[in-house]
Amino acid sequence: MARYARTFFSALGLSAILMAGAAQAEERKKVSIVDDRGVTVEVPAQPQRIASISYFADDVALALGIKPVASTYMTAGREPDFLLGLTSEMKQIGQRAKPNLELLSEAKPDLIIAIRRYTVGNAAQLQNIAPYVAYNMELLEESYGETAALSKLLGKPERGEQLNTDFRKHLAEFAAKAPKDIHPRFMIMWGGATPFAFHTENTSASIVAAIGGDNIPGPKTPGGEFGIDLSLETMLEKDPEVIFVYDSGPDRPHESNPIWSQLSAVKNNRVFYVGDQWVEANGPIAREIVLREAAHYLYPDTFPAVDVRAEAAKLIPAELQN
Repeated sequence: MARYARTFFSALGLSAILMAGAAQAEERKKVSIVDDRGVTVEVPAQPQRIASISYFADDVALALGIKPVASTYMTAGREPDFLLGLTSEMKQIGQRAKPNLELLSEAKPDLIIAIRRYTVGNAAQLQNIAPYVAYNMELLEESYGETAALSKLLGKPERGEQLNTDFRKHLAEFAAKAPKDIHPRFMIMWGGATPFAFHTENTSASIVAAIGGDNIPGPKTPGGEFGIDLSLETMLEKDPEVIFVYDSGPDRPHESNPIWSQLSAVKNNRVFYVGDQWVEANGPIAREIVLREAAHYLYPDTFPAVDVRAEAAKLIPAELQN
């Protein structure tokens, strides 16, 4: 009987040790990160089911060879060329500013990567679905840190650092090749009765400025917003030579204002309605394409026109394209 008791309790002790070890192993499968809200989030060390609120996480994940399970969209029914239309193979969970939490929950994500300004209001609800990490996705300098952080989170930190290194190199190469005696005045805007224009620190504007463009809204004030309402009267005063308009559909009320036709960019057919990569430019695929498009639009005699899908195909692994 004593031998049986010793055997029983020995086995019980071994079982407790194994259970404790399993619990510790489970704990090791999670990592803590601090996102752009300043919140510490416990996330899976190797997430398998990524949900993206904005195109940023789609962009980074696809460049790493990972296909998210769910994504918001910018414009309903429009699958972005800079992601090769692969978002059509993901569960659609609504517009990025108003994600449908019920559809998100149905996707059963184990990690949600979101644009901060549109999701802080329902952070608790998102966190109840899956670990929720929010990034600003506004400025070029943030792009490097966000790409590196998400690549590390997805288990491919070296690839993330390489993507950053490559882009810095390409940005410098394009800037060196751009004409030094031409600095076209430009602006990047959302269309509307009163256009919303972007300060130079904004990712797309920063890329255009880095290759010689002169951004008419100028830099943002310290601690200020990344964009500003700019009336057509002010636009005429500053008279941009190149205008990039985020293409959000056929509704273009700015074009009906008689001032619009007086702008140099309009007179010279240098208004370009640009794709979603210009809006969601912080990912490694988008920023590379924006760089090439911007160079061509500013200096068409120096840089060739861009095939967006061909450029995207260079950065998205072939196995995801099939």
